[in-house]
Amino acid sequence: MPDLTPQQQTELEAAAFRRLLKHLRERPDVQNIDLMNLAGFCRNCLANWYQDAADAAGIEMVRQEARQHIYGMPYEEWKAQHQKEATAAQRQAFEKKQE
Repeated sequence: MPDLTPQQQTELEAAAFRRLLKHLRERPDVQNIDLMNLAGFCRNCLANWYQDAADAAGIEMVRQEARQHIYGMPYEEWKAQHQKEATAAQRQAFEKKQE
């Protein structure tokens, strides 16, 4: 790995994060419960982490603002357009991961 300045590292991490958000926005068919079951995090987790980072930086941000940034639209709008009812198998897999 090349020696990076802290600024370069931050810029690369920010670019990777923006690309992840773009990818997730282009794939609304991938449900949050699927992400949770496979990777242990979802879009809501990203929003929580984003808000935590804002809080740590002294930036006032509410949960809905963080979610809107992650989803690219108001959360309730995204849910209405894209969220499907979890199947029994998805719920079972999620509950098993919580044990």
